[in-house]
Amino acid sequence: MYIPFENLPEESKIWIYQSSRKFSEEEIADIEKDLIEFQTNWSAHGTSLEASFLIKYNRFIVIAVNQEVQPATGCSIDKSVEFIQNLEQKYSVDLLDKMNVAFKQGEFVTYKTLIDFKKLAKEKAVSENTIVFNNLVNTIEEFNEGWEIPASESWHSRFF
Repeated sequence: MYIPFENLPEESKIWIYQSSRKFSEEEIADIEKDLIEFQTNWSAHGTSLEASFLIKYNRFIVIAVNQEVQPATGCSIDKSVEFIQNLEQKYSVDLLDKMNVAFKQGEFVTYKTLIDFKKLAKEKAVSENTIVFNNLVNTIEEFNEGWEIPASESWHSRFF
């Protein structure tokens, strides 16, 4: 069952999918509609999941589930990955490759391969103060507190 994101508890489990490109406003509207439809019918072992989503910077899809009501299970998680794979095909984007890095350059979000990010760090084109997106956060609370952080405070710090 879809509910507004702000109504989920901070302990809710999240998954972050980072797009290889920015989505257009029209694409965002379609993705939001598809996400609401998917989450309205999303269940685990026949029990509806209390779920929501955010789309940030027209590039990140954050899916959340209130695990206190009904935990997501292997099959329900597989269904959400299948949904994301369908978005990848529909919009010709990469959402599942964890070997890419997104970071802020001023107002803009830049997306690079991990190899290119390492090169930028070596060339000092990005620094320990560069704001990166830690897509490894697991809950809404962690998302709110530690998703956008300086590279020095994330796993990216090994490149400096």
